[in-house]
Amino acid sequence: MPVPRRYVTDAIVLSRFDLGEADRVLTLITPQHGKLKAIAKGIRRPTSRLGGSLEPFAELRVALARGRTFDVVTEVHVGHAWLALRDRLESAATAWYLAELADRSLEERHEAEPQYALLHRAYELLDAGMAPGRVARWYEMHLADELGQRPEVDRCVECDRMLEATEAFRWVPPLGGVLCGRCPGPPAERAGLSLDALKLLKAYQRLDIEAIASLRLSEETEREVEAAMREFMRIALERDPRSLAFLDEVRARPGARPATV
Repeated sequence: MPVPRRYVTDAIVLSRFDLGEADRVLTLITPQHGKLKAIAKGIRRPTSRLGGSLEPFAELRVALARGRTFDVVTEVHVGHAWLALRDRLESAATAWYLAELADRSLEERHEAEPQYALLHRAYELLDAGMAPGRVARWYEMHLADELGQRPEVDRCVECDRMLEATEAFRWVPPLGGVLCGRCPGPPAERAGLSLDALKLLKAYQRLDIEAIASLRLSEETEREVEAAMREFMRIALERDPRSLAFLDEVRARPGARPATV
């Protein structure tokens, strides 16, 4: 049975770039069709009927026609625009970071319903005002899980012994998680991991996001877990996300404050 030339799908814009004088190429994540490239012809003209609908940070309903190089956007409706997310610079910068992680973790044209639902939920949380750092850690941990690279935080990745609260820990992403104090690690291993940071890593794996939002944590512990998960994602995706530079710049600005729950 031939594949229909036209189809309709839910979508979120992951990235975009201008092409020629009036066109724009978009990378979309969709539940059933996975990641795909699509072109919005003439969208940059003032008279375009697609207008400003094909924007990031919105849940879209998109009609497309299959093409040779790119599928062509023929119609778009905004299901829900996460407007509050866009109004907070750190939340918007975090949203770009999460979109880049999704983009780099997906192959084109492979079903991606779990990854789509994960990004959708993360954007809802950012839009609701949850602390962007906690949303990012929750997303990183669950994306790693979807990729089949769930970090090991209960047992030593070398000897498989249950970790004990009284011992020293080391976070070694190339090995997949935590190394106990008894096992030698690779020469380039990370510095030690505190017990509080280990507990927080476990919380991101096991607790629902509402419970994570209510946790009272020291800034030092949050920074330690941020560094640990960023390193883990860099190893998992084999490169540093480019969007991190902008996110860190936003957070370093004088007077910058994290969004609250």
